[in-house]
Amino acid sequence: MHERAGTPARPEDLVDVDALLAAYDERIPDVADPAQRVAFGTSGHRGSSLDTAFNDAHIAAITQAIVEYRASQGITGPVFIGADTHALSLPAQRTALEVLTANGVRVLADANGEWVPTPALSRAIIVHNRGRSEDLADGIVITPSHNPPRDGGFKYNPPHGGPADSDATSWIAARANELLAEGNAGVRRSDRANWEGYDFLGAYVEDLPKVVDIDAIRSSGLRIGADPLGGASVAYWAAIRDRLGVDVTIVNPEVDPRWPFMTLDWDGRIRMDPSSPHAMAAVLRHQADFDVLTGNDADADRHGIVTRDGGLMNPNHFLAVAIDYLYANRPGWSRDAAVGKTLVSSSMIDRVAAALGRRLVEVPVGFKWFVPGLRDGSVAFGGEESAGASFLECDGAVWTTDKDGIILALLASEIAAVTGKTPSERYAELAADHGAPAYARVDAAATNEQKARLGRLSEADVSAKELAGEAITAILTTAPGNGAAIGGVKVVSESAWFAARPSGTEDVYKIYAESFRGPEHLERVQEAARAIVDAALG
Repeated sequence: MHERAGTPARPEDLVDVDALLAAYDERIPDVADPAQRVAFGTSGHRGSSLDTAFNDAHIAAITQAIVEYRASQGITGPVFIGADTHALSLPAQRTALEVLTANGVRVLADANGEWVPTPALSRAIIVHNRGRSEDLADGIVITPSHNPPRDGGFKYNPPHGGPADSDATSWIAARANELLAEGNAGVRRSDRANWEGYDFLGAYVEDLPKVVDIDAIRSSGLRIGADPLGGASVAYWAAIRDRLGVDVTIVNPEVDPRWPFMTLDWDGRIRMDPSSPHAMAAVLRHQADFDVLTGNDADADRHGIVTRDGGLMNPNHFLAVAIDYLYANRPGWSRDAAVGKTLVSSSMIDRVAAALGRRLVEVPVGFKWFVPGLRDGSVAFGGEESAGASFLECDGAVWTTDKDGIILALLASEIAAVTGKTPSERYAELAADHGAPAYARVDAAATNEQKARLGRLSEADVSAKELAGEAITAILTTAPGNGAAIGGVKVVSESAWFAARPSGTEDVYKIYAESFRGPEHLERVQEAARAIVDAALG
């Protein structure tokens, strides 16, 4: 933990935006250096221009690769494009527009020059493609999500509206690196950008009553606050107030690509993570002023929920409350619609789903795994432990297939309005009914070879029979919900579990663990997890 975690940013903590933008235009990546190649993780290509990892050449190559990919897939409709408030996002959008223009692709960008949250772009794709079999649209979201101000990010969402799967991203990354290796000679690029206007904000906000009970919120008399954390949702919260009549106070409407108004995260860096008590320290100063206070990250795909009685909720706690409430208050949802969770999310969700009589679909880390279920309605809610989720419209139709931090923030107010209890009060009741789990994530050192072996583990590689004094009941290397490889291992006992996955950026592996027997038993689970994984890795 950094000594200044949770304290206000100082001038020396702020990124030099001029240097960042100059590096974007001037630095040329060396594809022989793995750190300077295009690499799509679970949330697209990310990096900083200052590290020659997110520069004009990268974005031109990625965009050309997307053009060629969509042509190979027969995608002929428009590309929706939007950017968040990071300093590198608008330059990257300019690059992408020039490449798309030269390739004759029809592009829909924000008609009012506003920033575009990830859920608004996903929603635009869903609405455009509904009922169509031809001229399907796809999209590009330019955001590194909650990453520090020095970073940029570039994501591709195919016609289903959600994050692209690994088949698509692997193809795009490989082709982009081929282009970079050729000095981008194969990139077609115009010196101008042609695009048509699309009202992302109006379309999204006007449809919100289809997915959240706006009437209940509006008539509740609740004191509601929202902090966009300097991100793309700032105008959206103003429109929710002005167009929908929701009495919401925007705690901080400021937008500055340096984020000087943030408090430092756990590692002493500026990071717009609405689930972090350190990054949310300035927001938490307003806790007593509101019944429900929420935060979103830079592209509004994540949520943070603050209540007057409970402070900042653990993301797992709010997911459990959201599931408990929604499946009891959405009569338009199919009785067969399942609950979706990632395998590193709390087992409290398993117990809530069982109490509701709902099937649980447990998938690997990554929101892309929820896309099929949200599209066809077989999964009504998909959520992950990192404060990202989405759910169906009230009538069971698909809302978004990407994470939507705005509707989760509004849902917190709906829950309070309809039940008369804050989400944290309801979680206390769930804990009384099902037990109060202790949950944590820690890191353990690992070499690149060990991380690679961890990603390939099979059940037979784990010889342990007990986990912190309890018999092991399951050893998983594929997700129960869809059979997909989890890229690690999950070990389960009666009242505890752990999952170990290699980090993609550091020489560590991540241990997620939970125990319904309290913090002391959780520590024993974490110790056992290290021993079990180390033994399996040899």
